[in-house]
Amino acid sequence: MKINKTTENNTIILAVEGRIDTTTAPQLEAEVKSSTESAECIVIDFSNVEYISSAGLRVLLSGHKLMNAKGGLKLINVSEDIMEIFDVTGFTDILNIE
Repeated sequence: MKINKTTENNTIILAVEGRIDTTTAPQLEAEVKSSTESAECIVIDFSNVEYISSAGLRVLLSGHKLMNAKGGLKLINVSEDIMEIFDVTGFTDILNIE
C-alpha cells in the first residue's frame, strides 16, 4: 500500500493505493493519527483502493472518532466493491462518504 499525503489549507488529503488489510492498516493508522493534530479535516481518497479488511475498517472508525470534534473525516472516490463492504457493515451510516 502507498499513501500520498498532501495539504490544502487546513485539510489533509491521503490518497491511498492498494490494499488496506492487517499488514497495511497500521501504516494508514499512523498517517491518520499524525494528521489529526494539525488538520481541521482529513480526506481519504479511495480511487486506487482495491480491498479493505476489518483492520482497515477499524482504522477508519478510529479516525472518524478522533476527527468528529473537528472538521471530520471524509472518504471520496469509493469504488462500488468497497462501497458494498461499507453498506454491509453499516459504515455508510457512520462515515461521511462522497
